[in-house]
Formats: sequence, C-alpha cells, structure tokens
Amino acid sequence: MTRANDSSRLRGGLPLAMGAAATAGFTLLCLALWSHPARAVELWSSPSGDRYCSLDTSLKWTSTLSRAPSDTVLYPEEWSAVSLWRFRAVLSARPGRVLAAQLAYEQRARLLSGGAGVAGAWGGLPSTAEAPYRVRQLDASLVEVDGSLSVRHELDRAFLAASFGRVDLVVGRQAIGWGRGVYFSAVDVFVPFSPLESDREWRRGIDAARLVVPIGDNASLDAAAAFGESREESAFMGRLRGYIGDVDGELIVGRRCEDDVYGASASLPVGDAELHGEVALFDTPDEFTSDLFGTGALAMKAVAGGSYNFDWGDGFYVMAEYHYSGFGFRDVARVSDASELENVLERYVRGDTQVLGRHATAVQVIWGAGAAIPLGILWIASPADGSGIVIPFATWSFSDSVTLAASAYVPHGSGSEAGIPGSEYGAAPVSGLLQMSFYY
Repeated sequence: MTRANDSSRLRGGLPLAMGAAATAGFTLLCLALWSHPARAVELWSSPSGDRYCSLDTSLKWTSTLSRAPSDTVLYPEEWSAVSLWRFRAVLSARPGRVLAAQLAYEQRARLLSGGAGVAGAWGGLPSTAEAPYRVRQLDASLVEVDGSLSVRHELDRAFLAASFGRVDLVVGRQAIGWGRGVYFSAVDVFVPFSPLESDREWRRGIDAARLVVPIGDNASLDAAAAFGESREESAFMGRLRGYIGDVDGELIVGRRCEDDVYGASASLPVGDAELHGEVALFDTPDEFTSDLFGTGALAMKAVAGGSYNFDWGDGFYVMAEYHYSGFGFRDVARVSDASELENVLERYVRGDTQVLGRHATAVQVIWGAGAAIPLGILWIASPADGSGIVIPFATWSFSDSVTLAASAYVPHGSGSEAGIPGSEYGAAPVSGLLQMSFYY
C-alpha cells in the first residue's frame, strides 16, 4: 500500500494530491470545451455507407476525496484522495454486410495520496482486480511508483462478429450482460457491476464465443462460452429469451466455473409502473449455511424490484430493489470461519456476489430526469444490520462531448474497530466524487 508518512498530504485538511488532481481535471475540461470534440471519427466509408471504419476516443477523469473513520488498521490517515484517468480508443469496422469487428484499447493512470489504505480502493471507482473469464489478461503495468502511482494499459475488446441472416455469432473479447436488475443481479453470471460503482459505461470484456439464434418471431436462444485459464475458471451458459404479450422473460441454465446454474428472470408493465425479478439457484462444491436450505451446497440469489415515472415537471423517477445473495455472510460483523471468509471474498472479487451480506436494498429517486441537470439520490442498505450508504448525485451535460458528474457517499451504521467491520456499510469512509468525461 502507500506510505503513512508521505509528504504529499496535509493532516486534518485537503490532501495536496487532491488539489493537483482537481487542477489537472479542470484544465482538461477547459481544453475539451475549447476544442469542441466530436464523436466517432469516420476513418473510411464506402459510397453506400454499409461498409466503414470509425474511431471513438474518450477521456475520463475521476477524483475522490475521503474522510475515514477512526480505524488506523483500515485507514492509516484520516484524509485521503484518489484520482483516476482513463483514456479509451475504440476502433470499429464493418468490411461487409456479414462481418464486423471491434478493438478497444485503454490506458489507466491511478494516483493515491499517502496512507489511503482501504479508501484507495473505494469510493465508486472501478475494481483493480483481474477480470474473470480471460485466457490471458492483456492488462499490464507501464509505470509503478511506490504504490502511489500506477499506469496500466489493457486490451478490453477484440472481437469478430458475423451475421448470417438472423443468426449472430460473436467471437473474442466482448461484454456480456444478462438480467433485469438495475443495481443488483441474480443471473448476470459474467462480470456484473458493483452496486456502488459510479461509472457503468463500460462493462469489462471477457474472452467468449456467443451465438444468438432466433426461434420464431418472439423468442431466441443465446449460447455463451466464456473461457478462463482452465475449465474450472470458465463458464458455459445457455439462455432462452422470449416475449409473451407485455412480459419479457428468460430461462438460464449452464455451468459457471464449478457451479451448476439454473435461473429465470422477467419484467413486465403493471399499469404505468415497471416490475422486474430474477432468481437463480447454484449447485456448488462448497458448503453454505443458507437461510433457505440449511447446511448444504445449494445457494440462491434473487432480485425483486420496480420503477415508476411520475409526470411532474421535468420528470420524477423512483426505483426500488431488494436483493438476496446466498453467497454472502449471514452476519458481516461475526465472521469466525476462515474458510468461509476466503470463499466469500473470492466470490465477491469474481462477481459471483455483489454484496458481502445476505440481504440488500436499493432505493433511487431522480428529479428532473428529462432536464439538462438531473438531480438524484440513491440509498443502498443492509436490512440485516441497519447499515447503508446514501449517495446524492448530479450530472451536467455541457454538450454531447463533455459531461460532469458529482456525487457523495455518506455511510451510516456500526463502524469498524481494529480492522474488523461492525456492519456491511458502516465502516466505509465519507467520500466525494467528481468525474469529467470527454468524447472525441
């Protein structure tokens, strides 16, 4: 980790690293506004426009400032800051009506203030863990400076797609997302987002082959094989998706790593509201003390939620979800079994579970959903221990090419002592986040 006596911070005040990051970020914003960037540079196109090659580039600057609880084991310093710069270039090509291809290359620079501790990997930033379901990561370090500065680059997309009539085949590094959940998921078995992640624009790519075959006019069969370094780290999944009236549903079956998976999800309108749900059963080689099945190898995940748009002013959107994860701890504050701790953390990093506990809820309200500057608030909480995080947020769209987002993370619940959390969310630091996105 970083050094506790780093001279790049001020005790009891704003870290100098945060000030430097903010100066750099606003300088980039001024340059972006001055240059009037445009999306999707067309490198080549046929006269008819059905064959082309284009380049999309984007730059994101994200900085967080955190004030940690008084637990020096997890947080050596009270104040800490993290800045992340992401440059992404996406080359898309369609040489003919049948074939298409895409490459996405990304560089990331992460700067941490001294003594950030756990706060350096928190605050809504993307995970620094290796992506699952990759034969080779193709994610390497360019610069490492004493744990405070890290510059990496990654090949995040590299796939070839073919369309044979209504049949689609995609082979290579690609993004696959299943399910109906907004913040939680039971059937998104590949690389789901964390419910606290602030930026969900780019799902991490996995090495996979995916075939989509239509069955009639209202259904399709989706087969996906995602490959890791071994068969035990790979996934072979099938999905049957279809429509019956206003009901959109799917059935999922397959094997993920060493788990047999059976799942279903559906969404439907009820009056002016929307309801969605997911449920999945995992037959695992592990022994879980499940609330539903007793002691055994069966674990269940489920999501139930709904949303409603009120026609008030510029729009008033409300969403709520409940999530159960049989992979989580029964009590986050009372973990005595070392093997259980290792198993849950391994599944959490891989994305098998998005929460450390068994139960979680999310409530989101957005005011002015159709306005230029929508304001919102998100509350993610654990009904089991009463802890949670309140996240107010706002987004400004200066143009199609420049966006500024701001949010805060305010936890509540029992904190931590000597590195041992008293609740799922109560030990998190109070954080503020700024993000600027430039699209060229």
